[in-house]
Amino acid sequence: MQLGLVGLGKMGYNMRQRLRADGHEVVGYDRDQQVADVPSISAMVAELTAPRTVWVMVPHGEPTTSTVRELAGLLEAGDLVIEGGNSRYTEDQENAELLAGSGISYVDVGVSGGVWGAENGYGLMAGGEAADVERAMPIFDTLRPAGERAKGFVHAGPVGAGHYAKMVHNGIEYGLMQAYAEGFELLAASDLVTDVPGTIRAWSHGTVVRSWLLDLLVRAMEQDPELEQLEGYVTDSGEGRWTVEESINNAVPTPAITAALFARFASRQDDSPAMKAVAALRNQFGGHAVRSSDE
Repeated sequence: MQLGLVGLGKMGYNMRQRLRADGHEVVGYDRDQQVADVPSISAMVAELTAPRTVWVMVPHGEPTTSTVRELAGLLEAGDLVIEGGNSRYTEDQENAELLAGSGISYVDVGVSGGVWGAENGYGLMAGGEAADVERAMPIFDTLRPAGERAKGFVHAGPVGAGHYAKMVHNGIEYGLMQAYAEGFELLAASDLVTDVPGTIRAWSHGTVVRSWLLDLLVRAMEQDPELEQLEGYVTDSGEGRWTVEESINNAVPTPAITAALFARFASRQDDSPAMKAVAALRNQFGGHAVRSSDE
């Protein structure tokens, strides 16, 4: 199948490699001309045969919005745009309506797999009309892990459902990572456990907490057993916040995901103003010792 691909970053580049290895024709565009096949999005569109399929794989927000807007002016009725970035699901309906005005179909796809996807395949969560999703299935079948279609792929629902599913997926990911991280810290703080990396490695086989995330933690500790080379500063790309907002909107309690998100916020504070206030209060009501800023 022929595909135009906008965005050849960490994931887009690997997706192009996986698709080409399976015989698909991919015409890729990126602002970095060293990895691009064509000099512009318009040149990419010109290389494609109608009806065209274009996959957008750029950062969410304005980069995605401007790319979809540009494609709306370049593509024709009967063409299809697949949005595979980490956009908020509420933006999908706007993109779909913009393209529909020109007779262009739209499918949103949540993509999981990171930098390992080229080798292992990607988990795909699609949203859109059934006919549009089926039209792109040759692409989805190549990108997902090998095996039965149900493994690693789902048509989650109408437009927006793919990114909604990916949003919740990433919220769960926040909670899992935080639980593993807290377990690591507790093991490291104990005088009783003398082989922390070995303990975590043992968990990755045969236990109920084994997972690919745990395997990745094992891999990180093989390179740096005490993780001393890293700073405990963790950013968030938005999906965790959106998950918590949705939990509030739907009155669904998500304490683990919410706590994991707040832990990331705390990691960015060198000297927490809130904890200064806690220290001051403990000193005021109980005379508890405090540390001055120059200690």
